[in-house]
Order: sequence, then C-alpha cells, then structure tokens
Amino acid sequence: MADGETDDRPYRPCVGVMLLNTAGLVFVGNRIDVPGDHWQMPQGGIDEGESPAEAAFREVQEETGIAPEKVRLIRESSRWLHYDLPGGLSRRIWKGRYRGQKQRWFAMRFLGDDGDIDLEFHTPEFGAYRWASIIDLPNLIVPFKRDTYEQVVDEFRDVALPGQ
Repeated sequence: MADGETDDRPYRPCVGVMLLNTAGLVFVGNRIDVPGDHWQMPQGGIDEGESPAEAAFREVQEETGIAPEKVRLIRESSRWLHYDLPGGLSRRIWKGRYRGQKQRWFAMRFLGDDGDIDLEFHTPEFGAYRWASIIDLPNLIVPFKRDTYEQVVDEFRDVALPGQ
C-alpha cells in the first residue's frame, strides 16, 4: 500500500495453540507450503458456528493428529491478538478478503507421547515437528508474526513448566 493509505479489510478470526508436553516444551511444526525452516505452533480459522475453544481442539487434531482426549486445556488468552500479513501475501491468500488474522490463543497440555502424533492425519500442513523451549518461539516464527508470538510467550510463560 502507498504511504498514507489504510487497510480497512477485516482480520480473519482464528485460533492458535501453545501445546506443551510434560517436560514444558512447546510443539512447533515446519510448514510444508514454504521451503526452508518455517516453524510455527498449530493455528487455524474458526469455522461458522464454532467457538474458539472448539476450533482450538479441532486444529490440534487436524495439524498434529493428536486426539482430543490426549490434550487438556490449561488456559485461554485474555484477549485477541492481531497481526497484519505483508501486503503482497494478504492480497493473494483468502481471496484477498483479510488484512491479517485476529487470534485467540490457548495453552494446552499434551498428555500422550510422540507416538500419538500423526502429521498426515488430515491435509498435512507440517512436514516435520519438534519440541522447543518457550523462550525460543519468537525466533522460530516468520518476522511478521514475531510480536504476536512474544505476546503469547508473555501470557503463557507461567504454565510452561514441566508436569503442570
């Protein structure tokens, strides 16, 4: 956009999930739609008639293959977080309808083991996964989402402890 222009397109409503294992590490997946290292936590849109919490459990299962009974909700974020997509990208995806995303974040505890993870359970979004320290998350994400990840880390830092 040219200087001085504003983008009045809405934000796409979606959820994000900080999925913590019993050691206090966070699940991150490497996106398959972009070559290289593009790690992120599970996230996705909220379907019509779906609550943010329902969407969060669905997204975890779709993106990781982890069954809902293997996940326990710890806490929901206190507010919606927003980020703008880079201009060229925002005009290409979602038919150009959205300027970015507004996300409700959820901290969840993974109660299973790595054998419960199946990245091909649904249409694959991640080609690989790993467990990362919460403090490393902002450095793993693409720059335009970094501020959002820093806010998520601040909000959920106290629950990223082993065994909680």
